[in-house]
Amino acid sequence: MTRRNPYPQALNAAERTYEINEVAKLTGLAAARLRAWERRYAVVRPARMPNGYRAYTAEQVALLRAFARLIDAGERIGDLADEGIEEVLARAEQFDMAGSTHGELLEAVVAYDRDRLEHLVQDEIETRGLAGFAREVVMPFAIEVGDLWALGKIPIAVEHLASEVVVHALKAGLRSQRGDGPICVAALLPHERHEWGFLCCLADVQEMGWQIHYLGADLPPDEIVEVAWKREAQAVALSASDPTNVEPLLTTLVQLPDRLPPRAFAVIGGSGVAGHARFLSKYGYRVGLESFALAGVGQSRDAVG
Repeated sequence: MTRRNPYPQALNAAERTYEINEVAKLTGLAAARLRAWERRYAVVRPARMPNGYRAYTAEQVALLRAFARLIDAGERIGDLADEGIEEVLARAEQFDMAGSTHGELLEAVVAYDRDRLEHLVQDEIETRGLAGFAREVVMPFAIEVGDLWALGKIPIAVEHLASEVVVHALKAGLRSQRGDGPICVAALLPHERHEWGFLCCLADVQEMGWQIHYLGADLPPDEIVEVAWKREAQAVALSASDPTNVEPLLTTLVQLPDRLPPRAFAVIGGSGVAGHARFLSKYGYRVGLESFALAGVGQSRDAVG
């Protein structure tokens, strides 16, 4: 497998990039620390956008996460910066997999052992419950798979197998564990297909007492509104991870809260929404799925707006 350059200077226009504040959240490294590492150690050299902002690639974010994990384990950045990138990545991967549940999942998926992967997933859901499985297993597993793919360490077939099994388990859990609480219709916005994180958040919302009716990925807002009326939903949850998918929809999105059934409210989240959060909140949106905890089960749009 060809190893890609860990320090790309030019950006592929079609590649998703991340600003420094996003990278800080994704890695747990403060923005000031990221700037210092770039200046002193050249750990990564992000490209610069026309406005002067740093633009990190997914590969660079994955590499920074590997450094962060080893730093948390007690190593020093000065020592790590002197090592080869491949050595750092290998040690971070071994550290992650040692005795961890998501390490077992990763071993199964890399071996293309679907039966074992499904068995491990089912065991974890039965042990932790759906929300616990989502928080404690799926999220670290998703980060690890995403990082390894971004770094060219695993083929796309591995990522697809992991996604197929985990997403299927999360969707099945949301369907089978519905209670009798108020209905929340949920969907990813058009051109959005990354379901892992959103489904994990929805598992938390369902644990709060909501019935989640997940419609899927890449859904037009008009159809989401239609389903909300048919199901007499009390809430609609939307998500997007890529800001370039959100910007063309803003005119449509600002109309959506007022088109919902009476007393229903709209919640929107995901990293793609962050730059528009204040704007959308002016039109009646609650931003972030944690809004369900603040709202309480069954409260109206007026109560949470």
